[in-house]
Amino acid sequence: MFNTLYQKSLKLAAHKSSKFFLAIVAFAESSFFPVPPDIMIVPMVIAKKTDHIKIFIIATISSTLGGLLGYFIGFTFIDFAINVLQFYGYEDKIISLKNDLTSGGEFYVFLGALFLAGFTPLPFKVFTITSGIIGFNILVFFIICLMSRGLRFFIVSYLSYKFGNVFSDFMKKNASKWFAIVGLIIVAIGITIYFIIK
Repeated sequence: MFNTLYQKSLKLAAHKSSKFFLAIVAFAESSFFPVPPDIMIVPMVIAKKTDHIKIFIIATISSTLGGLLGYFIGFTFIDFAINVLQFYGYEDKIISLKNDLTSGGEFYVFLGALFLAGFTPLPFKVFTITSGIIGFNILVFFIICLMSRGLRFFIVSYLSYKFGNVFSDFMKKNASKWFAIVGLIIVAIGITIYFIIK
């Protein structure tokens, strides 16, 4: 199923209304859809490099709004939300996390995890839905989504614009590792700055 959706998403990247379809995919991926918008961003930017900023903005705004839908699902439709979490194998971890947060701990751990989920191959929709389930601060949630998604899509758009097919080939082979390493570096820098300021 995933491979079928992946191939269809690639075809949408070549469609004359690709920006519209990118917005839909980016929105849906943040709450339930399994295919990341990056697979559309790369070929779209390579095909029309002058639009790389526009493509990055469309993906970021749509993904962040989709994150709010995921939050709403978790906050309002708990049974459906749990089914989604079960599908991705995260139900037990989320229940444990909810208990920890209720007792006053783990806030900054979840904050870091939410950022990493927005930036790395972690299933972002799991964390948007979980944020709603645990009643995470919605303003902080929105800001983190906007930052992490924006940073990720900007980097993908810019590198696609700068290096074209070379970056596309690199992403096909190393995307998961690359995003994970860069995301961890950013979080480490953020934690360091936090303790320096504190």
